[in-house]
Amino acid sequence: MEISQRDFERLLEEIRDLTARVRQLEQLAGISEPASLNAAHASSEALKSPPSPPPGSPALPSSRRAGLPPPAVDLEARIGSHWLNRIGIAAVLVGVSFFLNYAFENNWIGAAGRVAIGLVAGILLVIWSERFRLRGYEIFSFTLKALGIGVLYLSLWASFQVYHLLPSGMVFAAMIIVTGVTAALAVVENAEILAAFAIAGGFATPVLLSTAENREIVLFAYLALLDLAILSLTIVKPWRRIAVLGFVGTLVLYVVWYLEFYDRTKLAPTLFFATLFFAIFAAAPLVLLRHPGHPAVPVVLAFANGVTFFFQGYVMLMAKSANAMAWFSLLLAAVYLGLVRSSSGRSRSGEQDLRLVHLALAIGLITVTIPIRMEGHAISIGWLVESAALLWVGGRIQSDVLNWFALSALALGVARLLFWEDFLPAQLVFNSRMASYGAAAAVLGFAAYETAKKQGAVWKRVAAIALVALNVLALRALSLEVADYYARQIPAPKLWPPEMASSRRGLLIARDFSYSALWMAYGAMLMVIGFWRASAFVRWLALVLIAVTTLKVFVHDTSQLDRIYRILSFVVLGALLLAISFAYQRNWIRLPSSEKSSPLPM
Repeated sequence: MEISQRDFERLLEEIRDLTARVRQLEQLAGISEPASLNAAHASSEALKSPPSPPPGSPALPSSRRAGLPPPAVDLEARIGSHWLNRIGIAAVLVGVSFFLNYAFENNWIGAAGRVAIGLVAGILLVIWSERFRLRGYEIFSFTLKALGIGVLYLSLWASFQVYHLLPSGMVFAAMIIVTGVTAALAVVENAEILAAFAIAGGFATPVLLSTAENREIVLFAYLALLDLAILSLTIVKPWRRIAVLGFVGTLVLYVVWYLEFYDRTKLAPTLFFATLFFAIFAAAPLVLLRHPGHPAVPVVLAFANGVTFFFQGYVMLMAKSANAMAWFSLLLAAVYLGLVRSSSGRSRSGEQDLRLVHLALAIGLITVTIPIRMEGHAISIGWLVESAALLWVGGRIQSDVLNWFALSALALGVARLLFWEDFLPAQLVFNSRMASYGAAAAVLGFAAYETAKKQGAVWKRVAAIALVALNVLALRALSLEVADYYARQIPAPKLWPPEMASSRRGLLIARDFSYSALWMAYGAMLMVIGFWRASAFVRWLALVLIAVTTLKVFVHDTSQLDRIYRILSFVVLGALLLAISFAYQRNWIRLPSSEKSSPLPM
């Protein structure tokens, strides 16, 4: 009996492996290797180069004898075995379709026969595809299955929409069976592409059977069951794309129905089903992250689901009541805070990313609720209060993410205060504008205090920016009060008689002098605080403000103010500058080069 080359090589490999294991056992037991084993070892080393194959055995390629992988299939073999096969099947199918079309045109086959042929052909294609799959041609097998499934759907559609042979309920049930069988095949064969075919057919079913009538409950109940089936698939299989396909399909059908049939009388059922869809696709990312894979798809799906549900509620509820929409937004934020809380103990990167997305959505919803529920100045105050609360919580739990969200809300509040608000105070100082600016300054001070305690140059810069913004807001608020004081005494020029022109000019001069006096006083206050807290940063703020005031005095006040105000401006400014210079010369403070404390007065 002759031995083949492959069996001979396998035998040699086993002998070498057994020899190596015996040698390791002897070394562990401390047994010296006998001379006979040495000779055997030398013989086995000599056998490493395979001998010539026995007579009559087929010669193997050199790459196979050397243990290398077989050479890749060349282009000719791929074309011959794959592409020609597919093109041939496609040609046969096209020819058969032409024949059937010719037969239909000549009424050789009736309506029932046409539908029956389509159903039988679709089933046979699916069965035939299994033969290719068992032989290892999986891609070709899936192609045939997709073709057969498509033929089944179209045949069922034709039986209802074209030939009116079957009632819609029976065709609907048949399409559901096709979808279920395709999904089962996908699970058994571990084929995500088949699951995608099943889902696409599932979403196509209501479109194929549409009668242009409003059947909201039936449609949305079917979509909910289909989405639950998709969620079940993601539990047993790590298929991320089918979850995205389910979300997109549900959203498209929902939007199409909404644009065609929705009115206010359908608010309750529509909002119920929208909430059900939201819950299903809020659970999907949590399920997907249990499987290995990149976390980008679950994270993006979670964000898109939250934003979509918010806009669905906004479109429906804002037409009814802003108060209802505000409660909807707050409840949705509470849901996301609950999701953050439930996943706080997890440490995998994908789950941490999802937790951050949930946190961002919760904070964003709270931020959006403020302008929805509030009006006017309360919006800016609401964002400032939200910022302070987030800063406090972020400081307690040591969360940089919360601190950045807090700073974003603070920037929104300050920007709206500066560029959007239109205050018309009825009295000086004790008015809503001073209260709003005071709240903003207080929150900026708290932000500077909290961020200055953190490690890192970035947070130090944030604290410095917050401190600068605080002083800019305070100085602006005081300057606006000065402007309002004189505006009450200086009406528009056309309302003044000519003989009162000199009085009006005197008030304008007094106003300009008041600005200079206010800025000098504020600069002096900053310098005192900088001395007291040994803060070079605050002293630099004071020096910059005093420099601006000095420029104003020398450029503007010299040419515009009367002699008495001009004298006062220069005298007060000179005295202030001399006092600051004297404080530096007496070294009453530790200069920046010798200060060991933080440059911020914290």
